[in-house]
Order: sequence, then C-alpha cells, then structure tokens
Amino acid sequence: MTEPGLARRALTSLRRDPVALIAVLAVIVLALVAVFAPLLAPYDPLKAYSDGLAANGAPVAPGHEFLLGTDPNGRDVLSRMIFGARVSLLVGVVATGLASVIGVLVGGIAGYAGGLVDSILMRITDVVLSFPILLFCVALIAITGPSTRNVMLVIAFGYWTYLARIVRSLVLSLKEREFVTAAKTLGIGHAAILRRHILPHLVPAIIVYSTLGVASSILIEASLSYLGIGVPLPQASWGQMISQGQEYFQAAPWLLIAPGIALIVTVLAFNLAGDWLTDLLDPATSEGGR
Repeated sequence: MTEPGLARRALTSLRRDPVALIAVLAVIVLALVAVFAPLLAPYDPLKAYSDGLAANGAPVAPGHEFLLGTDPNGRDVLSRMIFGARVSLLVGVVATGLASVIGVLVGGIAGYAGGLVDSILMRITDVVLSFPILLFCVALIAITGPSTRNVMLVIAFGYWTYLARIVRSLVLSLKEREFVTAAKTLGIGHAAILRRHILPHLVPAIIVYSTLGVASSILIEASLSYLGIGVPLPQASWGQMISQGQEYFQAAPWLLIAPGIALIVTVLAFNLAGDWLTDLLDPATSEGGR
C-alpha cells in the first residue's frame, strides 16, 4: 500500500487528537477574525461613544449594548479586541516570516559553505543569541522608535537565530547525502543545489518553526505594547489593553480579563498546533505517519 497523502494523514491525526483539533480550529478562527475584523466589529474601535461611559465617568460594564463593556475612553472593548487580533496576527506572521527568511539564508549558507564562512555566521548568531530576546527587542525599539513596522522588524531581527541553528544542522547532514553528491558531479551550481535539492527537505522544519514562532512573536509584541513601546496609540493591541486594564482591575475587571484570555488562548493554540505539526511532518514520528 502506498503512503496516504499529507492531507489525509492530517485529517486522521486531528480526528485522533482532539486537543490538536481544537488548537487548529482556534488558529483558523483567529485568522478569520483578523481578516474580517471590519465586518465583525460592532463599533469603530477608535471612536469614543457618548454612551460608552457611565454618569460618573467610569467604563460601562458588559451588557446588551456593549457585549464586553467599554474602556476608560468610552470605546467598545469587543471591537478593540477584534482589531487587536488583526494586529497580533499581522505582527506574528510578518515578523516570523522575515525571521524565517533570514534564518534559512544564514543557516543554509553556513551549513553548506562550512569553514570560515560557517564560523563567522555562527559567531554572529551566538552574539545575537546571547541577549534575552525581549531585552534585545526593547533596546532596538528604544533606538528605532515604537511603530507597528518597527516592532515587526525588531522581532524578526531578534528571532532568526533559532531557525538558523536548526537549518545549519540539517544542511550539514543533507550536503553529505548521495543526491547532493550526484548533483555536484553533474556540475549543478551551489545555488541551484541549495534551492532545488536541499531547501525542499527543510520545509517541514520551517513550517513547524514558523507556527511556533508566530506564538512567540505575538507574545513579544504584547509585551512591548504592555510596556508602552510597541504598537502606538490609538491602534488596538492586546498588550496595550492589558496595561490599561491593570489600572482599573477592581472597578472594571473586564478590561484586563478579556484581552488576557484572548492572548493566552492564541499563544496556546499556536504552540499546540506547532507541536501537532512536529508530529505530523516528522517521518520518524509514528503518530504523524499513521
């Protein structure tokens, strides 16, 4: 019997693993919410509504009109959370994509070239790895200034090192395989060998890393926004909403609880989905191949 296709194996694996199924569905729902945020948000997330504050100036509690209440500025919390999902997913996907490109290039060149090139690139990687990533991002944001674009670039610049290490170790093994030796014998150029013969074998590792990396990037963005140096106001961000809600925890706990739950569920979903992909795409894992 031939091995079933990847899609069939994925469906079979999800049927047998309800936790992974819930995680994948949560990621899909988050993506749909981010894409269709303008259609799903009941109110303008940037607009302060006259009925969004109580008579004493306090935020309005969750109710029929504002399902998750309002913030201290009279803005709808649900609408800001929906647009916050768009910001989180945008930062997570773009930053991880850039980090993946840098990591694959550095790790691939270092592993394939070897020698002095490998030593130089890996020492640069070690230098970046020696800094705690959040502290590293804070330092870079302090230099570049807070903005959505800078947050994505800073996260990418601090996070590429992990994939570079993984790719280098894989390329060191792959370049000794028979098909690479045969390609060299046929006179195929190094760039073509990397692109046609080695890169396809790196795809499973890149996919798994990217899924896990999105969760880390979302968490870093939320941390930077919580510190006030991430996504700038008045744009909605979960970390920024948590920071603001902390001041009203006793009077308006929904300001802290709602974005906090959204952040926890999102990061957990991407991590669980990444673990599932690891089992699915690893040929040595029996559960991924059943």
